[in-house]
Amino acid sequence: MTLPDHPVDTEDSESHAALLARAIQAIAARDHFSAYPEDPQAAPAGAREAGEADFRTHLGRRIAIDADTEAHLVGESTGPWGEALDVRYPDLVPTTAIERAVAAAPAWGALPFEERAEVCMEMLGRLQARAFEMAYACMHCCGQPFLMAYQAGTAHALDRALEAIAYAVREMRSVPVRVLWEKPIAKGVVRVEKTFDIVPRGVALVIGCATFPTWNSYPGLFASLVAGNPVIVKPHPAAVLPLAICVLALQETLRGSGQDPNVVQLVVDTAAAPKTTALALDPAVRLIDFTGSTAFGDWLEANARQAHAFTEKAGVNPLVIDGTRDFDAMVRNIATTLCLYSGQMCTTPQNIYVPAAGIRTPEGRRSPDDFRQALAAAVARLTANPARAGELLGAIQSDATLARIEAAARAQGMTLVHASEQLVHPQWPQARMRSPLILGTSSDDGAPASEQFGPISFVIEVPTAAEGLRRAARRIETHGAISWSVYAADDAFAAQAKAAAAATGTHLTLDMTGAMLVNQSAAFSDFHVSGRNRSGNACLSDAAFVLPRFSILQSRRHVA
Repeated sequence: MTLPDHPVDTEDSESHAALLARAIQAIAARDHFSAYPEDPQAAPAGAREAGEADFRTHLGRRIAIDADTEAHLVGESTGPWGEALDVRYPDLVPTTAIERAVAAAPAWGALPFEERAEVCMEMLGRLQARAFEMAYACMHCCGQPFLMAYQAGTAHALDRALEAIAYAVREMRSVPVRVLWEKPIAKGVVRVEKTFDIVPRGVALVIGCATFPTWNSYPGLFASLVAGNPVIVKPHPAAVLPLAICVLALQETLRGSGQDPNVVQLVVDTAAAPKTTALALDPAVRLIDFTGSTAFGDWLEANARQAHAFTEKAGVNPLVIDGTRDFDAMVRNIATTLCLYSGQMCTTPQNIYVPAAGIRTPEGRRSPDDFRQALAAAVARLTANPARAGELLGAIQSDATLARIEAAARAQGMTLVHASEQLVHPQWPQARMRSPLILGTSSDDGAPASEQFGPISFVIEVPTAAEGLRRAARRIETHGAISWSVYAADDAFAAQAKAAAAATGTHLTLDMTGAMLVNQSAAFSDFHVSGRNRSGNACLSDAAFVLPRFSILQSRRHVA
């Protein structure tokens, strides 16, 4: 679907301004606020079908993105659900993309930031108009179940984008454009006129991930744009289409607003011929947003010294159980958490610590065996029907994750709590669907030290729940964590957990027994990643996430 080029009209401008004002209010209040529709059932009749048709127009074809090059390469081949994709993308070389970004930078940076914000808000509106197209792209490139693809890939990703815009605009508005500075002195008054200019940092590079390409990329992308920086988007080779659709919509908006479409560009590569390193080390690239492996994130932080790098990397997320008011509800919540998108979320718990003396409940202690059996039974119920399980599990994004599951299942010295089984979806029989693998051990050293990305978790029996906190903290110190979940029998243990989490720089979730899961994060209210341990150096989103994207330069002139 290609939207017609048009300038933003007055009505749109007023609507965008009101939405931005509400978003700025929300980041201060931290209350519930979601700007974009989360329920696909509430969409107009035929919208879903039209969006799927738009998605399918890309398959097996050359994508019509604004890049002046005849060379094209094939991106994703067969998606996790078994859908043949074979989209061809412009083979834009890094040096050309850099040159175009540098050429586009002056005019974009010269726009008043309020005008850039207006253009960015229009971009969000155009992306929302393509919500179903984007949802199907996220589903078939990333393996997300459809509802998650619609919510996380469109509504919640747009919320995160709006959140970043709100932070940036709030910070830029805090500096006046012009002031008359007056200082009384012995012979009168010294008057100096001072002006303050927002100056963009430079070319920004956004490096996408394979599992949540929009949710993780939008914050940095829009924070950089509204601050006046041109952006080069470099998707993961296995999940190009969602970000290609994004760039299409953004370039349409730029053209319709009279701006150079090269303010946003798409650079696609393959695993065999990567381009990320060349882009990241170019002296013109001054901002980098990265989501992905710890190894490459560490490399960026150490080597891309000319740029400010914002990284979200891997971690070993712990879950420590002391006690609970509702054992069955706790088990259901944990089982659902482990199943959601087959554990392919950066917030999914990996190491579950259970006290040897048992879990405290109002009915008495429940033994580690009780917990293991109940957890396995709950996962089995959730995955018993492949069609319904597919709505929760989705599909495994990569063959590497399948290999990781098989390797973990062969590990020595652990007991099998729940076997990972191949599931056959009636609509997508070729989908890479696997139920979670859960292993048990009595030694923290028995579980792998690093993150085992995917549906792999370990129930670790510990002498006491307090020892579980200590072991979890030690693991975070060496490998990082994005989320820490705890079930506490009383306020005293909850306080211990909060202190331990704070000491390791990890966000804490306590006593989830209802519909909310530890791996869910709400824009405008929840901070994602702390920037205080090895799982990442930046938070989505806070003032520190936007401030490095621009500088403030002043000029002074004496006034008689």
